[in-house]
Parts: sequence; C-alpha cells; structure tokens
Amino acid sequence: MSELGAASALLALGLLFALGLGIWVAVALLGVALVAIFVMTNVPAGAVAATAAWGASNSWDLTALPMFIWMGEILFRTRLSEDMFAGLAPFMRRIPGRLLHVNILGCGIFAAVSGSSAATTATVGRMSLPELRARGYDERMAIGTLAGSGTLGLLIPPSIILIVYGAATEQSIARLFIAGVVPGAMLAALFMGYVIFWSLIKRGRMPEAGPSTSLAEKYRAARRLLPVVLLIVGVIGSIYAGLASPTEAAAMGVVLSLLLSLATGTLTRQSFAEALMGATRTSCMIAFILVGAAVLTVAMGFTGIPRQLAAAIGAMELSPFSLLAALTLLFIVLGCFLDGISVVVLTTSVILPMVEQAGFDLIWFGIYLVLVVEMSQITPPVGFNLFVLQGMTGHNIFRIAMMALPFFLIMVIGVALIALFPELALWLPQTMMAR
Repeated sequence: MSELGAASALLALGLLFALGLGIWVAVALLGVALVAIFVMTNVPAGAVAATAAWGASNSWDLTALPMFIWMGEILFRTRLSEDMFAGLAPFMRRIPGRLLHVNILGCGIFAAVSGSSAATTATVGRMSLPELRARGYDERMAIGTLAGSGTLGLLIPPSIILIVYGAATEQSIARLFIAGVVPGAMLAALFMGYVIFWSLIKRGRMPEAGPSTSLAEKYRAARRLLPVVLLIVGVIGSIYAGLASPTEAAAMGVVLSLLLSLATGTLTRQSFAEALMGATRTSCMIAFILVGAAVLTVAMGFTGIPRQLAAAIGAMELSPFSLLAALTLLFIVLGCFLDGISVVVLTTSVILPMVEQAGFDLIWFGIYLVLVVEMSQITPPVGFNLFVLQGMTGHNIFRIAMMALPFFLIMVIGVALIALFPELALWLPQTMMAR
C-alpha cells in the first residue's frame, strides 16, 4: 500500500474509532479532520478549518433549515394530529384495512408540513396509536404502519434532509422538493397496497367495521382538514408555483403555523418558548455536523481519499446498477449506526465523483439517497423512528423493528422502482421548471 493509501486508511479508521466511542458525530468529524490536516500536510490547520467552516455556513439556502424545523416544532404542539385523524377516519371505513390507512395518510400529510421523520412519527402516533388500540386493531400492524409511514417525513417536501443534501451538493432545493413528490406518493401507495392485501388475507385480525357515516358527517369531518390543507398550499404551493423560494416559503410556514396554533388555542408563552428552543437545538446540531463534514472534506482532499476511491471503483468496472447496489448496501450499513443527516454529509463528498462519472443525475441521486436513508430510520440499533416508538409503546426496539420489517422491504421495492424508472423522480421537476 502506498503512503497515500495508508494515510487514507488511517483517516477512515480514526473516524470509525471516534464514532465507535460514542463521541458526537460533529466532534468526531472535526477532530479527525484537524488531526489529519495537522499530521499529514504542511498547511495551517486552523486557517483551513476556519475557511471550510465559513464556506459551509455561508449559504443562503441553509436559512430555510431552521425555519422549517421551527414550523414542525410549532405544529407538534398543536391539535393538528387530532384534527387529521378525525378528518380522515370517516373516509377510510370502506377500504380494506380501514383506520390503519389513517396512519399512512396522516404521516404523508404531516410530512408535508414538518420535514422531519421523528416529528411525523411522534405527532401522528400520539393520536393514532391509542385510538387504534382502543378499537381493537392489530398492534403489530398499527405500530408497523406508523414506523414505515413516519419515514415519509424525510422525502415529502419540505424535507430537512433534502435541504442538507442540496446545500452539500450545490443542487437546487426547489427542484429537489418537487422531485420528492411523486416518489413520496408512490411509497405511500405501496404502503396502503400492502395494508389492503394484509387485511384481506388476515380478516380474523381485523376488528368489526364501525357504523357507516353519512355524507353530512363526512363533510363536517373534512372541514377539520382545512387548516392543514391551507398550510400545505401556502408553503409548498408557493414553491411549486414559483412565487417563493424555499427560504421565503419556510418563513411563511412559521407565520402560518403560529396563526394556526393561535386559532386552535395551543399558542402559549410556554409552547412558543419550547418550540423555539427545540428548533434552535436541532438546527445547531445539524449546522455543527455540516461544519465538521466540510472540514473533513478538505482533509480528505489533501489525503486523496475521494480520488483513490473513485479510481478503485472505476478499476472494478462496475455497471451503474452494480454501483447502485453497492452504495445501497453501504448506506444501509451506515444507517444502522448514524442518523440520516450524518450519513448524507459524511458520504456525499466521497461518492459524488463516482456518481457523476456513472452518469447519474444529481437531483435523482438525492431522491434515491433519501429513500435509502429512510430505510435506516427503522433499522436497529440507531433507527430514530424506532426510538420514538419505543418511548411511546414501551416495546423493545428490536421487536418494533420486526413489526416494521414488511415496510422496510417495501422501501427496498421503492428504491428498485426509482432505479429502474428514474423519471419517477425527474419528470415533475423537468416539467414544472420548463414552464
């Protein structure tokens, strides 16, 4: 092994060792990067780190990140989940699987206003799980549908992780948002299809159907969905229509969320302060990880890891699909130990040269990457949705993972469909941006 190869291997092993010790991801990234620059180069480590940190932070697109996070924190403290459950339930009674579909549709709707997988799972589950349990629904399916559908918060815009990917790869966040719509709807449809199939072959595990509802009752229930529909139209619709940038739409979302919270009587001084502090903590964590990843990217540039890895994989002469299969396995393994944002910022600088060389569109690759990262949200030992559901149900995290296994496999099918039919992700942004 050459000296450069040995240095690259030591850098990778140092990072794995730091992460294995349980050190914060951002601190591990920054520490390993500074050691590598100091030991392996003659450049001033402090000046390089400061320049890289400023370059990673000085991005206007990133200002949308704390705003969308704050919007989700505000909505988490409203009665939005209760209104969604009450509004959707009457329309699900005649569909096989009945109220289990409320988990899927509720997560899809809340994902469109929160951008967070954990927030989506916690908010919808807080309302739906007690209701489904009280009505005699199978607990395994109730928890499984929530675990799988909660991951839609990563894909359906405004997705926080898509903002991170767009900032890291200098891709249009608006195009990424638009590209996530069809794959997100496809994944929700696959989940609903599985629930219908399961309920038809497991009729004995389904509770008796409740009384039918009249058209007037459905109309009254649908009115409870009006606030969230207006919020989605105001935030996401303004981006799709070209009326606002993601940053402007995020600011609008915060204002609309505060008005919704005020109108429902949930806006208090305490809830406002808790939402603001929660958003601040999450935003600082993500910003710190992005800074650490930026410094590590510079360090890897000095050691030559991206060039070596790209050359090594190029020498293997992998086909594009073989490369995708290898990357999928890599992301799934990384997702077992790191959160989704860390996976994205850790890997983009290394794999992007290979991805571009293979001819993949970077907008499409962002959607593919988020789909695979979604799978890691329900894989132990570090699956954020599993942690959320463990706190809500008291079940062992591995038991919850088994309940979510069918939905993990459905996501594998979703990844395969995106790979075979790239237009699922590219058609809508190409159509809308061409106007």
